[in-house]
Amino acid sequence: MDFLPVFMNLQQRDCLIVGGGEVATRKTSLLLDAHAKVTVIAPSLSDTMAEWLATGKLTHEQRDFSAQDVQGKSLVIAATDDEAVNLAVHTAATAVNIPVNVVDNPDLCTFIMPSIVDRSPVIAAISTGGASPVLARMIRSRLESLLPSAYGRLARMTADFRERVKARFSNPTDRRLFWERVLQGPAAEMVFAGRDSDAEIEIENSLNAPDAEQAENIGEVYLIGAGPGDPDLLTFRALRLMQQADVVVHDRLVSQQVIDLARRDAERIYVGKERANHAVPQEDINHLLVRLAKEGKRVCRLKGGDPFIFGRGGEEIDTLVEEGVSFQVVPGITAASGASSYTGIPLTHRDYSQSVVFATGHLKNGMMDINWPGLVQPNQTLVFYMGLVGVKTICKELIAHGMSKDMPMALVQKATTPEQRLFTGTLESMPDIVEREEIKAPTLIIVGEVVKLHEKLNWYNESKA
Repeated sequence: MDFLPVFMNLQQRDCLIVGGGEVATRKTSLLLDAHAKVTVIAPSLSDTMAEWLATGKLTHEQRDFSAQDVQGKSLVIAATDDEAVNLAVHTAATAVNIPVNVVDNPDLCTFIMPSIVDRSPVIAAISTGGASPVLARMIRSRLESLLPSAYGRLARMTADFRERVKARFSNPTDRRLFWERVLQGPAAEMVFAGRDSDAEIEIENSLNAPDAEQAENIGEVYLIGAGPGDPDLLTFRALRLMQQADVVVHDRLVSQQVIDLARRDAERIYVGKERANHAVPQEDINHLLVRLAKEGKRVCRLKGGDPFIFGRGGEEIDTLVEEGVSFQVVPGITAASGASSYTGIPLTHRDYSQSVVFATGHLKNGMMDINWPGLVQPNQTLVFYMGLVGVKTICKELIAHGMSKDMPMALVQKATTPEQRLFTGTLESMPDIVEREEIKAPTLIIVGEVVKLHEKLNWYNESKA
């Protein structure tokens, strides 16, 4: 280990920055975030530094560096493009044992400025010892996706309970187990969901619970929108919950690439449903989630797209509420947004469409009982989910209710995945295209003038009719 990782308390301590350019500005920003008293020595300042000076955030001495400038400083940073000046700063600081960093010159550094993931008071710092700052930043970006922004609030909240937990549990092992249950249980999830007051109540109840209940394992259901297929479209929160779930319950609309991101040792249960072929009836899925949660398991219910847009998420939540099972909902990118973005067909456009309507190709009873007059409106985009089987009826009814037979229409198969295919035509021609081509579900239907923009705005490489 070439450098010892430490965290310095610089609050109201005098620190020195030599240099006034953009690099010096970035280093100054970090010191200001740490509440240090910053003095900058430089002939001139960047615009940002000048603003900080005007608001009293730093002190500026408009002159060249002198060795005496390091006296009394807790930390020194050299950030100039003059090697001689940087060497002089290093020499002066090391002579009096003051920590010094010379930007982009590890040989002249007694400490390294790491890449930082800031979830104050939780701080994660990554360093390559100056060997590869770019690699450190890449690692930081990965950690950013794994550490929820709410970790800081969670840490501050637990600090408020720290002394009471010590008084409640005299045994260090018992304290550790208690905090593990809190930090991996419902209270933490409430903070991540923005329900801080509920989290405080949960911790309070856990702290006051009898000893017999302290070890009780309480399950929870995560209703997660898995998006339209591309795993890169998952939210950070969805990925985090997938990584901690004990069981993953998924349907056929969830891509294998997304499922593979779940915790490796989690149990996987397939409950896929196809038209007229339900592997597991919806009612059974609802009760499966309840049973697994009451067994103390953390259940990840992965649903294609968004759980609340033709995903029957409301039905599942209704059962969870009736059974008193804790749950949370994580929204996902719905198929319409994914298909639109990956085909260059904007759902709204100032020149073509000022509204968009989502409709399902079939209802609960299997009938296509739709308000057709309400769909046939000017300057409106229509998106049909699960409409491949009924595409002929859709085209026929829209024309019958006044929509032009030349209205542009698109079918997007397996949107956002490497198998994505796009078929464009009109209300009149699309039924023949469907008969001619081997189009398979899942397929989304987009109807409207915005389809014309595909050729101009598409960036995704796909095949089309």
